Amino acid sequence: MTLLLSDADIRAVLGWRPAVDALRAAYATAGDGARYPRRSIARGDGTWLRVLPGVPGDGGLMGAKIIAAAPRAGRVSYLIALFDQATTQLVALIDGNTVTGYRTAATSALAADLLAVPGPLTVGVLGSGFEAGKHLRAIAAIRDVTSARVYSPRAASRERFAAEFATAGFPVAPAASAEDAAGGAALVICAARSHDESPVLLGQWLSAGMTVVSVGSTVPEQREVDPETIARAGVIVADVVGEVLHDTGDLIAARAAGTVADGRVASLADLVSGAFAGREDKEQIALYKSVGSAVQDLAVAAMCVRAALDGGLGARAAVPVEVVLK
Repeated sequence: MTLLLSDADIRAVLGWRPAVDALRAAYATAGDGARYPRRSIARGDGTWLRVLPGVPGDGGLMGAKIIAAAPRAGRVSYLIALFDQATTQLVALIDGNTVTGYRTAATSALAADLLAVPGPLTVGVLGSGFEAGKHLRAIAAIRDVTSARVYSPRAASRERFAAEFATAGFPVAPAASAEDAAGGAALVICAARSHDESPVLLGQWLSAGMTVVSVGSTVPEQREVDPETIARAGVIVADVVGEVLHDTGDLIAARAAGTVADGRVASLADLVSGAFAGREDKEQIALYKSVGSAVQDLAVAAMCVRAALDGGLGARAAVPVEVVLK
């Protein structure tokens, strides 16, 4: 019998710290690129289908996330299928909507925890949407956040964002500009791709010791941080090094401007495992850049399966997927 988890089931079992812990364990055994190959995208007439497969190195559930998108209609759906590595049985089918929202922010929180200077954090947030809110909550769940400032182009949006954090335990204030939100912060969250694809964070605003998390530029056409940000970063960590270097607009623009980052980018897996030491001193500027990875989806999804089984959540169904002996 296959476990079926709805989005409501996922929301009932997900928590920030368990998600970060699951990701920490997954990245410590992520292994080489053969276990988590590049995501593939099939494009149609105004639609696309993306597949992110993975086989965890710890022997846990293997599987894939499938994303079906119809941008013209403003629709997208996520499905995660998980299989037992030893038997190939279909263990679970999961609505991946909430998993996707949590895994990005939880992975950023893991990276920020390892890269940010130890101690309490002041946070600048560029963006006021879904990802921005999730990121601030995820980081606050594992680090001591003393205050945050948020900037979004519309005043109503940043006021709404601040109001949503009224009971967060730390003050969140609207900022009049992106520079005002980012300037002087210990940690800057970039989660708001600009509409005209110009950078929302400029390197001239960065100060010594700052850590930047950038999640809004994942394809060549998108821009989020400027070339000076890339040039000033003494430590650069990526969830998928090859894709960050060659498939994101930020790094493409930096290369065109004469900044070569290839030798300065380390993988999040190496940072988590200790193969890469990370920040060398408190004065360095550190940058974490994310495009998304099956490591993240499968780790959080498998955690949800375990929690749902423990809590008696979800439905069971005889899904007609036959295991064939070869």
